[in-house]
Amino acid sequence: MNPALRTLRFAVSRLIKVAANSLKGAYHLVHPLLHSKRFTLPRHRPPVIRSLREQKISRIVWQTNFTNKVTFPVYLNYKFNRLMSLTYEYRFMTDEDCAEFIESKYPGPICEAYKRLRIGASKADFWRVLVLMEHGGVYLDIDANLMWPLEALISRNDRELLVRDRSNNLTNFFLASQNGNPLLSSIIEKIMDNIRVGTMNNIAELTGPGAVIAATANFKVNAEVQRYVCDQGNFTNEFFQYVDHSPGKWTTQQAKTSVLSPSIGCRQQ
Repeated sequence: MNPALRTLRFAVSRLIKVAANSLKGAYHLVHPLLHSKRFTLPRHRPPVIRSLREQKISRIVWQTNFTNKVTFPVYLNYKFNRLMSLTYEYRFMTDEDCAEFIESKYPGPICEAYKRLRIGASKADFWRVLVLMEHGGVYLDIDANLMWPLEALISRNDRELLVRDRSNNLTNFFLASQNGNPLLSSIIEKIMDNIRVGTMNNIAELTGPGAVIAATANFKVNAEVQRYVCDQGNFTNEFFQYVDHSPGKWTTQQAKTSVLSPSIGCRQQ
């Protein structure tokens, strides 16, 4: 990235961060009046603009959540990401949709490993890698927001694009990949190994960033720091995300229960 473009992207990222956090703060003031108001995330939206440029990574944005009925900050986050991905279609899956997808596309050991995961966040960790392996595209956490338009972020020949956090470690709240990518195969196998061993009760290590870091150690990964690609928690926060989810955030859940259950069989095809 040349210095002028880096400076521009840094300035844009700061502007987005300040504006998004200001809107989030303002909504805290009116939320008591609209505490029961919810907005619906669509299951599918086609691209607003059709790109004529071919690329290896499918132009699909994937997201998941325990429900598609969300608070205004989460919905505003979704709308902003749509603005930043006009040439991409949008696909959303609930927890139930994700389970059906995996049982259909990955019957056998992968499905059995997935069924052992008891907490939604760990299931979403595994699903995102599996859906990208099957279809390709871009995965975003429900609280993640793009910092630059996807059409300009992903190049014609990119096979993947990951982000590094503020400690320069790979993470998984943003994942972009071509379907069938060997890097995804390695992550899937690492998650499977972690579940087979069954000694971890930390989702971040079992299925999350820790698994991604371990699985990609021998790969030359195309990755950028998150401030130039995608960030988290600017438009929304834990309160607005989990207000309708009584178990709370995954960190709270894993402190109270085992992340893994005994082996559960899946339908074979």
